[in-house]
Amino acid sequence: MSDDTPTALGALQIDEGKLRGHVDEVVRSSVEQTLNGLLDAEAEQICKAQRYERSPERADSRAGHYERKLETKAGEVTLRVPKLRRLPFETAIIERYRRREASVEESLVEMYLAGVSVRRVEDITEALWGTRVSSSTVSRLNQKIYRHIEAWRNRDITGEFPYVYLDGVVLKRSWAGEVRNISVLVAIGVGTDGFRQILGVAEGQKEDLEGWRGFLRHLKDRGLKGVRLIISDACRGLVEAVAELFPQSAWQRCAVHFYRNVFSHVPNGKVAEVARMLKAIHAQESRRSAQAKATESSSD
Repeated sequence: MSDDTPTALGALQIDEGKLRGHVDEVVRSSVEQTLNGLLDAEAEQICKAQRYERSPERADSRAGHYERKLETKAGEVTLRVPKLRRLPFETAIIERYRRREASVEESLVEMYLAGVSVRRVEDITEALWGTRVSSSTVSRLNQKIYRHIEAWRNRDITGEFPYVYLDGVVLKRSWAGEVRNISVLVAIGVGTDGFRQILGVAEGQKEDLEGWRGFLRHLKDRGLKGVRLIISDACRGLVEAVAELFPQSAWQRCAVHFYRNVFSHVPNGKVAEVARMLKAIHAQESRRSAQAKATESSSD
């Protein structure tokens, strides 16, 4: 039976759809009246007098109101927020609304950035909050967050970073109805204070010379300086770009990537044993002792 199917009750015809809509409207209207009554009570408490009341204790007077929409479980209500002539009007109702609005916006942005389609975002918001967020709202929020992202990506790099780690991360991205692999280039620096900081993130089609060259030039133009050692994998394009843009800096192959390369040629049953050997070699305090440890490990 559909929502709009009339139901016979003796000689009485009941339209279930209209009845449900009427009940919903009564509940929504009651919630709206209650909230506006609370707002008036808060205003009277701040003014220390009721509206139009003459009192020597009066601290302020009303100066009209402004309307504001509020989503509730009963539906959208219109708040008539009082305005005062001198004192600021602060209400717990609006503060709760602001916190809820901020959390909803953050959730919308996170869903979109996680790859959820706009149509699916609309369905989810309707199921969770009772209100269907339009595609234009999602687009507006995305433009807002992208402005913050771009400002962060192009911020000035202040201070010196003697050690810089470079790597590329492959992520799957929905593009024109299909999923593609996108390389995200990342730079993490260790400052003179010993703390790590993400220096930059950039999207590239692939980890080639041109991609790394553009990324490193971007870091340099933003003020990256004092680099003494760059650590990365042995990607040829990356190594060549480092030599070109930071010729005075030393380069070192990342131990983690080196281990992974070695493990790809080791039987699964021997990975733990080989890992212990590699760690023992890298734990040595000098090149000579490391070579001695490597010879000892190979002879075992």
